[in-house]
Formats: sequence, C-alpha cells, structure tokens
Amino acid sequence: MTSLFKKVPLIALLFCTTIWSQNLSDTYINEWKQFYPSKALSDGIHASVFQFEDFSEENILKWLNFNEQVLLDLSKENSINSIDERLLRVQVQSEIDQWKKLSLHTSTLSLYVNTIKKALDPVLNADYLIKSEKSSLICQRLVQVAKISDAAKNNLKVVAEDDLERGINRLSSIVELYKNDLSTTLESELSISKCANFKDNLATAINSLEILLSFANNELSANKKQSETLLGRDEYARQLKLYTDSDLTPEELSKIALEEIETVRGLLGEVSKTYLKSAYPNSPLPETYQQQIDKALDDMEKDAPLNAADYLQFWNQLSDAAIKFIEENDIATLPKLQTLRIITAPESAGPAARIGWVASAPPFSPNPVTTLNLPSIPETLPKQEQIDFWASFNRPFNRMIVIHELFPGHYMQLKISRETAHPIRLLFPFGIYTEGWATFTEKVLLDAGWEKENPLTLLAHLRKRLENANRAYTSVQVHCNGWSQDQVLKFSEETSLLAPQFAKSLWGRITNSPMQLTSYFLGGKQFTELLKSEKKRLRNAFDLKFFMDTIMKSGPIPIDEFYDIFANTSPN
Repeated sequence: MTSLFKKVPLIALLFCTTIWSQNLSDTYINEWKQFYPSKALSDGIHASVFQFEDFSEENILKWLNFNEQVLLDLSKENSINSIDERLLRVQVQSEIDQWKKLSLHTSTLSLYVNTIKKALDPVLNADYLIKSEKSSLICQRLVQVAKISDAAKNNLKVVAEDDLERGINRLSSIVELYKNDLSTTLESELSISKCANFKDNLATAINSLEILLSFANNELSANKKQSETLLGRDEYARQLKLYTDSDLTPEELSKIALEEIETVRGLLGEVSKTYLKSAYPNSPLPETYQQQIDKALDDMEKDAPLNAADYLQFWNQLSDAAIKFIEENDIATLPKLQTLRIITAPESAGPAARIGWVASAPPFSPNPVTTLNLPSIPETLPKQEQIDFWASFNRPFNRMIVIHELFPGHYMQLKISRETAHPIRLLFPFGIYTEGWATFTEKVLLDAGWEKENPLTLLAHLRKRLENANRAYTSVQVHCNGWSQDQVLKFSEETSLLAPQFAKSLWGRITNSPMQLTSYFLGGKQFTELLKSEKKRLRNAFDLKFFMDTIMKSGPIPIDEFYDIFANTSPN
C-alpha cells in the first residue's frame, strides 16, 4: 500500500488535497446554511428564505458534533489550501465555543427571542417573492415560531437578569403584535392574502409565545443569575486567543496599546505646535503641552458642519475628492462601477444615528448597494447641544474618516473582496482584517499627500489613532483589571484625548463587544508592519498599487498570511 502511494505523481496528490479541502469547505457552508438560514438570507443567499432556524436540543447537538468532526478533519496534515482552512478552523472553534463552552441555547433567552422577532420581516420584505409565495411562507413561519418557542422553553435553564429583562420586553411586544396587528397588517397594509391554515397557525404561534413568556416571567425569573458585565482575565484571554487566532495575551495587548498611546500623544504635540506656529505666527505658543493640543483641537472642532444638510453635501464632495486622489496618485485600482449612496441616518435608528454606520451590501446580494448613513442629530434639540455634536464630526475629522469608511477603506475593500472565488472568506471573514484595513488606509493616503496642506486633518488622524489604541487598552483594563465606567471616561478624555461624544459611548462597546474593539488597533498595526516589511524586502521594486490591490482581492484573511502571499508573487 505504501509503495503504491509513493508512485502517485505529486501533481495528482496536490489535486486530491485541493479537492479534499474544497469539498470540506463546501460541505461546511451547506451545513451552516441549514443551521443558520436567517444569517444566510441576510448574507444575500435568497434560497434560505424557505427555511428557518431549528434550535431544538437534538439539532443543536447535531450541529455541535458536526463542528467537532470538522475540527478533527482539519487537524489532519493533508491540506493544501491553508488560508481557507485556517479561516474554517477559526469559524469551527467559534461555533464549538458558543454551543459547548458558553452553551447559548441553555443560557440566552435573547437567542430565541431575536430569532422569533426577525421571523416574518425577511419574508414580507422579499421583493423577489410573489404574493402567493409570501402567503404560504408566512403560514410556515408561524408554525416555526411555535416550534422555536417550544425549544426555548425546553432548553433554557438559567439566564442572566439583563438578558431576561430584554427578552421579556421583546417577547411581550411580539405577542401583542401577533394578537392585535398581524392579521390586519398582512391584508390591509401589505395586500397579502392569508393561507387556508392562517388562523390555526397564528393561534398555535400565539399560544406557544404566551407559554414561553409565562415561563420567562416565572421559572426563569425565579432562577435568574446576576448579569456579568466583566469577563475576567482568564475568560478575556481565552476569547482574545480565539478572536486573533494567536497567542497574544491581555497583558501584551495592554502593553503595546499603552505604548501606542504614549507615542501618538507625542506626535499630537509636535503637530499641534507646528500648526499653531503657522496659524498664529504673531502669537506666543501656549506654555504647556496640554494647552497647545487643546488649542489645536479647539480650532479643529470649530471647523464643523452647520447641520445635517451641510454635512451631507460635504461628504458627497469628499467622496469625489478621495476617488480622484487615489486615481491620480496610483494608490489602488478603483472599482469600475460605483454602488454607493450617502444619506443622513434616520432618527428611527435611535442611538446609532448619533455615530452613523456603513450598511454594506451582503456578500451574496444580487443588488450590492452600500449605504453610508451619516451621523445626525434632531434640529429640535437645544442649539448648544447641536453645536457640540457637530464639533465631534468636524471637517478635518471627516477628511480623514472618508478614507476609513469609503476609499480605499470599508466600502472599496468590501466591494472588491465580494468578487473573491473563496466563499469561506465572504461568510467567515477574519475578525481584525476589516477594521484593521480601514484604519491602515488612513495613514497610506495621508503619507501619499492627502490633505497635506491641512495639518488639522493629520491631527484628526492622530486623534483617531489614539482612540483606536484607547479602545484596546480600556477593553483590557475593564475586563481584566475591573476598571469602572468613570475610570474609562477619565482616562479616555484626559490621557487619550477623545472627544466627549466618543468617550461617552465607549463603555457600552467595551461591555458588549470587547474583542471587536481591539481590531482597529491590532489590525492597523499588523498591516503597517506588513507594509514596512514589503518596502524593506523589495526596496525600489515595491509597488504600492500592487500591494493594496493584492490585499483587497485576497479578501478578509489573517493578516500574517500575506507575508507568504507576497513572497510568492511579484508586482511585475
């Protein structure tokens, strides 16, 4: 057997291992779509609209066993497509962690309630379905809502009090919707006729929802546990290792983040001093470092939009200017067809409207429009509150952040990477790549001369660098060293010089997404080190456009993989 194996040509072995790798990826994606049809649908896989989550104990155990078997298969040393398999391994480990270590199905009421809440809207909003299909699917979803409600009652054991409170409030709203508004909404507002079993299916769904609500109000409330805002050092370290796929410790992260804070504070001082000498040539410099920075930042914040309309017009001009700059300086290959729209965030978005967001097109959407929702504030609020708000989103800040959010940051990177031939990279992107890339591109364009005549734009970039390092540093301090919200606010404003608007919103992000907060600093640092390494390796042969294009075309993979990619490719 061994001698026969040795006679197989090497090219055949490579082909076989590649097929094995592809088959494993395809199998995993198919199983993932079956287990998470709502997630698959939100990623643009329209066929998943015909399915819904099954969170029964049996199905969760089946999914867990499947992931454990895939992890075992990945440990075999017969792989050729190492990048995709590494991403798959990270994904599989995350799934095992959620369903085995964290046991979400026994400890999280919101898992079920949030799924139930989103059961009908994807069907009602599916403009690719005809009305008779919607009618049939609505009836199916009502049955599936009853099943997932029953699964929640059977699976849940002990939940945290904050999760319980949120779950009960949302569940109560869902029950009211189903009992009072659903039937009327379907017929009068959406003109969707009811299927033959609609009345019975709705009654079954309502009954199961009410039983779950009663279970939550009684048994779960009597057996709830205290909410744990902080992870603790060991749990934080475990999650950091999973998130970064590395051996980085919280202590190491804290150390390098604090070093960055100290370095950038020094750069801020130098830029502030240079700016003040230029802007006020006949005035003496403020005496202290802090006074110099405060004066420069004050000038930066005074150059602010007047209102949402002014802000929107400014951003459209910025977008055009960034495209022109990238093209003229040969920094990266721009997408041939722009699919971007810029709007003001609606007030209905709640707190998110205060910071804005990019609604990226789903990776498999046939209509890949990306929407940039700009921060907004109601004009009915006191005038000073509006002035303070727009000061945080001043023009120098936006001249820098347009790079991060649009060109060649999030919008451009996601648009290009969605064309990749690797679905694993689209469905399970590596955590620190996306924010790391957008952060890294800020410095690339500034180094190329973007806004070189305006030192306040560089000042805004340095302030953002401080914010990124501060996010990582305070994330560690809160979860590993027990920092309070007041400590975070004081350090963020006084040491890291964050604008009040951003400092105040930090606590919620630290407690809700502590790992994601590290990605700006860690990813940006890794890309910066990669650029430095490639420039040193290639010297005069280094091609920035080739460097940038290769990263975006490769998709969101672990950043350390690019060293091998560049070593085996050439810009010529």
